[in-house]
Amino acid sequence: MTATATGGVDAHAESGRILVVDDEPQIRRALRLALRTRGYSVLEAATGEEALDLAAAELPDALILDLGLPDLDGVEVCQRLREWTRVPVVMLTVVDDDEAKVRALDAGADDYITKPFSIPELLARLRAVRRRAEAPAPDGESTVVAGDLRVDLARRVVTRGSLEVHLTPTEYGLLRHLVRHPNRVITHGQLLQEVLGTGYGDATGALRVYMAALRKKLEADPGEPRHFVTEPGVGYRFRTE
Repeated sequence: MTATATGGVDAHAESGRILVVDDEPQIRRALRLALRTRGYSVLEAATGEEALDLAAAELPDALILDLGLPDLDGVEVCQRLREWTRVPVVMLTVVDDDEAKVRALDAGADDYITKPFSIPELLARLRAVRRRAEAPAPDGESTVVAGDLRVDLARRVVTRGSLEVHLTPTEYGLLRHLVRHPNRVITHGQLLQEVLGTGYGDATGALRVYMAALRKKLEADPGEPRHFVTEPGVGYRFRTE
């Protein structure tokens, strides 16, 4: 079922085709109206199988994918998509279901938002995942800058303002993984495996300690971090804005 954008497009119109996958008609309708108003065209699916068929046939620019579908759940849909495409996926999850959020991100979702959600926040997340998909690969970026923080990955030098900051090897490994995936949620499990290795799958307490040390060295106010943001029950996000 394909729908094209119609009149009423505002001055900040976006472009591209978005596949909305949700079994609740009222949510699909709300998203359809919001997306069309901003210049997107919209594809809709009420089941996982329908979503996979549409994604293969229509090649949308991004998906808004509900986790709870009547046939396949959103995690399985995302896993099957990742077998052949890197199309950006924003997953819709239920409030406080941290395990589901982690499963969605581990399955390849680019971001998530919890129900009930605000349309402006969802659209902002959609724009962010599409920007990341269009950006050069992280391996081509040797320097990451956010505010007064500068991370030179090629030289392994970290500065805040005009001062060089010394990090332990573990702190630097954590920082490197976060900055190579800017504005994206990285789960506890992903960070632990990347930074500490496979034997530390449950060491979230240690991860909190390392993150606290990183914030103390790199944030202006470690108690109110600007760049190293906690996603409660899920992981962390390096925010560049």
